[in-house]
Amino acid sequence: MPSLRFLSEAQVERIRERFGTPVYVYDQATLEQAAREVAAFPSPCSLVGRYAMKALPNRSVLKIFDAAGLHVDASSGFEAERALAAGIAPERIQITAQEIPKDLKGLVQRGVLYNACSIHQLRTFGELFPGGELSVRVNPGLGSGHNNRTNVGGPSSSFGIWHAKIDEVLSIAAEFDLTITGLHTHIGSGGDPEVWKRCAQLTLDIARRLPDLNRLSLGGGFKVARLPDENSANLQDIGRHLAEDLANYVAGRGEAFQLEIEPGSYLVANAGAILAEIMDVVDTHTPASDDGPAEPGMDFLKVDTGMTELLRPSLYGAQHPIHVVPHGREASTEEVEYVIAGHCCESGDILTPAPGDPEGLAPRKLPRASIGDTLVIEGAGAYAAGMNAKNYNAFPEAAEVLIDLEGEPQLIRERQTLEQALQNEI
Repeated sequence: MPSLRFLSEAQVERIRERFGTPVYVYDQATLEQAAREVAAFPSPCSLVGRYAMKALPNRSVLKIFDAAGLHVDASSGFEAERALAAGIAPERIQITAQEIPKDLKGLVQRGVLYNACSIHQLRTFGELFPGGELSVRVNPGLGSGHNNRTNVGGPSSSFGIWHAKIDEVLSIAAEFDLTITGLHTHIGSGGDPEVWKRCAQLTLDIARRLPDLNRLSLGGGFKVARLPDENSANLQDIGRHLAEDLANYVAGRGEAFQLEIEPGSYLVANAGAILAEIMDVVDTHTPASDDGPAEPGMDFLKVDTGMTELLRPSLYGAQHPIHVVPHGREASTEEVEYVIAGHCCESGDILTPAPGDPEGLAPRKLPRASIGDTLVIEGAGAYAAGMNAKNYNAFPEAAEVLIDLEGEPQLIRERQTLEQALQNEI
């Protein structure tokens, strides 16, 4: 079986004993290495890496990336407030949201940047801040997601101002004396350098119509390989494919011109894991009897995690590396094909769906497991703690733990209590 990515079996046992299960575990060394890779993206001008904090918004993670020089992309006014509360400087935070923040005026007055994602958002900003500066998000007409739910560009996506409406953007800017200093595009989760090149060309065509730009964001969505047979986006390769077009555009625009990329999953996906306890082992095999022959069924591991900690398999048919760590016994050499069932009373709470098909099942071949063993679900740093079925079946939110640079696990979010989950009920 493949080895654990950043944990040892001894660490798994120690963390489980100290903090219980289910528990998220993150690795600081892996986070910092990913930040260095982002900072090394080839650029013909000044480069800013902007962390899409929705992927994993914990305060400790934000502080690690802030210390590494990354800025922050917030997907709501609440995320912007959360970043401010973590000590991130307002000028390093940009809001790119589907919903206009309730306190947009206050956030901008405090120095937070705003990226208008629709004609309505642009007009609202102009009404609040005539003569102001902002960025606009434009849908360039092409996307690159690995499935329809991660593709955020093209005609089937509502994200951003449709590229054919640039004349309307310019008209509103003139009406309110706005200066559009930033252009942002985002195509989805992909890794094909040629698709990135094509999208960048579309973006640059739009950029040439906006005369006051001093920064250009290519967005994020860099594909992350969680399983051995998957391929990650190669930032260096993508950057090299874009280099000539970007250099031609940037030429003559001055040293202050800034290129941005906006990774989320790329920075955190493989820096996180979930530790869960195997609570039950069941099967649906029918043994031979006088009434008929044996009929094969399925073998299930039931664990104390699921949609409440990791929603991606149920939403997308997402695949995650899964390991069994024996607890108080020797590891088995026998392998069994298991379906992993979550603890929610929900037929869709399955951690081993068919790839890209949350309706299907794809059993995993794992060492024979026993009740009480630990299940380690890797690739769970992105869109896990930040995106879950919180408090479904009244399960409290799991704790979060960070393994620091000395290899010591540190608690960075306490496990929620039932009283905390209920405290706002009247």
